[in-house]
Amino acid sequence: MSDSKLKATMYAFMAAVFYALNIPLSKLLLKNISPVFMAAVLYIGAGLGVGIMYIFHRKYKQEQLSKKDLPYVIGMIVLDSIAPIFLMEGVNLATSSSASLIGNFEIVATALLAMLFFHEKISGVLWFAISLITLSGLIISYEGDEVWIFSQGALLIILATLCWGLENNCTRIISNKDTYQIVTVKGICSGLCSMITAIIIHEKVPDLRYIFPALLLGFVAYGLSIFTYVRAQKTLGAAKTSAYYSTAPFIGAIFSFVILREPFSIRYIIAFFIMAAGTLLVIQDTLKQSHKHKHRHVITYVQGGAVHTHVITHAHVHNHYLNINRHVHEHTDELTK
Repeated sequence: MSDSKLKATMYAFMAAVFYALNIPLSKLLLKNISPVFMAAVLYIGAGLGVGIMYIFHRKYKQEQLSKKDLPYVIGMIVLDSIAPIFLMEGVNLATSSSASLIGNFEIVATALLAMLFFHEKISGVLWFAISLITLSGLIISYEGDEVWIFSQGALLIILATLCWGLENNCTRIISNKDTYQIVTVKGICSGLCSMITAIIIHEKVPDLRYIFPALLLGFVAYGLSIFTYVRAQKTLGAAKTSAYYSTAPFIGAIFSFVILREPFSIRYIIAFFIMAAGTLLVIQDTLKQSHKHKHRHVITYVQGGAVHTHVITHAHVHNHYLNINRHVHEHTDELTK
């Protein structure tokens, strides 16, 4: 492996590790910060941190957001205001290890929403992976011996993944724009919306000594995670980077056991391995699809040739896990009479 690929691989794993810190450390901070304020501070930390990074990376010119992107930016902000609130409320009620694994349900949410709203095709392998991940989520969420009762915390986390699944499908439309700008806008605006919500519902304002650690966690778990992900993707490509990044929920579960000393259970171990199998299938399908481009040809006759527009679709995991990205290119074919 070349030095550049080794460095990129390290970046990809760093992205997974940074995000994996989110739930167990949030669980600790939730003892002193209310859930909605916690969600607000995490996102503001990400927005401010990446915003500062953006100042030092302005030499790398990327396409900026425009007025036509406004509906998707608003959708992204609204959903990113709601999702972390559900997540923090869920983490407050559930164990950190369970919350880390259930977060992988975002793969299911994103894929199904992409199919429903954007008519994306789901392969047989991905359907099977979705089934395994869903089964694992059901096992973790089950609570009760005599009747089938779901954990309230698990349900809140699943609601968060549904919001992020829809948000992924909004963000995919603007994914070719400046990454730093998107994350800065997303973090600061969504964080402020969550903070306004916390004030409206009269949550207690957290002590200042806990705000800085939460801001730092937001920058590392959301902001720095995205930064290292993008760095890795430049060398490894979307599919390989996403494969490394998809280890984040499992690293998060390990952190939960190490940091919080949470106990193992037979039910959790079974769910863990089922989730791992489903995730491996997602990785396999993602790597396979990255090499299979489907083309839609729109032909326009011009002087002696035809201009073909190819719409190429591929899937990759990106921060909130499965994201669908499209790009377009054109070429001219000579016509024979």
